[in-house]
Amino acid sequence: MPRRALITGVTGQDGSYLAEFLIAKGYEVHGLRRRSSTFGTGRIEHLIFGDPPQLQLHYGDLSDGNGLVRLIREVRPHEVYNLAAQSHVRVSFDQPAYTADVTAVGTLRLLEAIRDVQDDTGEQIRFYQASSSEMYGKVVETPQKETTPFHPRSPYGVAKVYGHWITVNYRESYGLHASCGILFNHESPRRGETFVTRKITRAAGRIKLGLQEKLHLGNLDAQRDWGFAGDYVEAMWLMLQQDTPDDYVIATNELWSVRDFCEKTFSRLGLDWQEHVEIDPRYFRPAEVDLLLGDATKARTVVGWQPRTSFDQLVDMMVEGDLELARREALIRTALEPSLKAA
Repeated sequence: MPRRALITGVTGQDGSYLAEFLIAKGYEVHGLRRRSSTFGTGRIEHLIFGDPPQLQLHYGDLSDGNGLVRLIREVRPHEVYNLAAQSHVRVSFDQPAYTADVTAVGTLRLLEAIRDVQDDTGEQIRFYQASSSEMYGKVVETPQKETTPFHPRSPYGVAKVYGHWITVNYRESYGLHASCGILFNHESPRRGETFVTRKITRAAGRIKLGLQEKLHLGNLDAQRDWGFAGDYVEAMWLMLQQDTPDDYVIATNELWSVRDFCEKTFSRLGLDWQEHVEIDPRYFRPAEVDLLLGDATKARTVVGWQPRTSFDQLVDMMVEGDLELARREALIRTALEPSLKAA
């Protein structure tokens, strides 16, 4: 029998890459998705509409503890990956209560469901919690590692700290095989368009084809450790293959600014970013995180993980993907022009 995995947040960037990774490993993969008036499954349609489908979806929500218990009893997963969250830092300032309920207390509900089912069946369920570099916030040392104190600077960061420590608490209190991956920024062509890296590459492609003139951004001086999401999901899996659960920083140990990302993106399209980027105060955070740089030595030495994709390769794949999207948009616009003029 294949191993079974349950992924919350399966429709997101990380969830889609992790589902592909586990399917390639021979897993039976189940995903949790929220009920919505729209499908929202664009990243995983190739997995759910195959013949036979490779990914089984279940409706549910981290706000519904009883529903989580029922789902885990039904699926009986060997591994649970908790990737679901309200994960946009800026939005967390506008929706702090919702962010706390889903990102923080949702993790607790899931842990309780796992503990409940595991106590009944006696079968071990291994748990992965998606912790975040945003927990470090106002950093007290650089680079940041597993022992670096947390000082979150957003409701999202605070919620992630709760999710992290409640996972550690359940590991220590109930003996759950529960590990936390403290992932630093990880991007891809599947990144949501409201996140800064994808916002940059999407706008640059549209500007190149004359579909847009300006890109409005906030703090260009913010520095981050950026990796490729497809590399980082392997680290999640490796953590759950260890005999002893633990917490690991996952990062590239390279530092780049938002300004660097802009420059590299626009230069690949033969554009001068300074001619197209404008600063908009609306995009500044109430409390800024200036620098995040991770030390993944522990992950490299203990679980054998290291990033395979360089920063330049990451920018290239994102620019290529969004330039293709812009080309399709331009073709559609050209095709519609005669009917729009007639109207």
